[in-house]
Amino acid sequence: MVTILKINFTFVPKGCIIGLSFLFSESFTKVKKGSHMIHFIINPKAKRGKIRKKVTTLENLLHEKKIDYALHYTTAKGVATDLAREFSKEPESTVVAVGGDGTINEVLNGLNTENARFGIIPSGTGNDFIASAKIPLDVEKALDLILNGEARPTDYMVCDGVRGLNIIGTGIDVDILNRCRKSKILKGKLQYVVSLIISLIKFKFYKFFIEKNGEMLEKEGLIVAVGNGSQFGGGIKMCPKAIIDDGLLDFVVAGKVKKRKIPGAFIKLMKGKVLELDFATFERKERVRIDFEKPVTIQIDGELYDGLKFDVSVVKNGIRIFRP
Repeated sequence: MVTILKINFTFVPKGCIIGLSFLFSESFTKVKKGSHMIHFIINPKAKRGKIRKKVTTLENLLHEKKIDYALHYTTAKGVATDLAREFSKEPESTVVAVGGDGTINEVLNGLNTENARFGIIPSGTGNDFIASAKIPLDVEKALDLILNGEARPTDYMVCDGVRGLNIIGTGIDVDILNRCRKSKILKGKLQYVVSLIISLIKFKFYKFFIEKNGEMLEKEGLIVAVGNGSQFGGGIKMCPKAIIDDGLLDFVVAGKVKKRKIPGAFIKLMKGKVLELDFATFERKERVRIDFEKPVTIQIDGELYDGLKFDVSVVKNGIRIFRP
């Protein structure tokens, strides 16, 4: 018999441990020799703090299945990255993100991708990447995928040193995310849609320069998006043809559009038909580099970054993710 230790702690950047606390579970039969403890990194604020029910279900399932596991709750931005780095040191380690796209991104940026197998228990508001990865929203089904499924080679992106799994972009999407963060009333996809409508009305087009065949072409546009995954904003298909294991980036540019065309553009965007817009362009590339007239904020899987160069490349089959 073995006692499973559930741990809640935080690693500071230098690797020190602070706020150490322990909670012991009931005893269980030992797992077979050679198996590894599964580390679950949990964002307690995911889905606006409504994650507790999912975690309780997850724990009950782990108890029933007699699995060795440890739970680690994040306490601040960046903690998930530190935890993932610590728990992916061993070969064939299994690290699981329990949260939304932001938590998934933080864990991704800490993982030793050569060692770790990456699991996801979707628990966020948008859950956009898991739609492309076809990971079930149901806790039991998602856990079964980790326990009994295969960690399949999957592409990820790198933008000036920062990893992304889903979509990297700038333009109106950044404006929308900033409005969402300021909103105190609306939630979820409705919050995103309302913010999108306001941004479409007020947004000023970006001037930028795209590298093509060794030359820099000047353009103006509403949004530039580089997709490994297909959607953002809780289901808006910005890169509808993206495939997460084809070794290519889907590069979509929505160019400058007259105000009178915005309502029709909005409807097509919401229907996942952005590529049908006459001011949108699409191509598949291994690398996308863009220069901007003025400094811009870049969103990577919904997380906002200042001071990065928009230089995105794909790492083909760079990470193993439990998915169908």
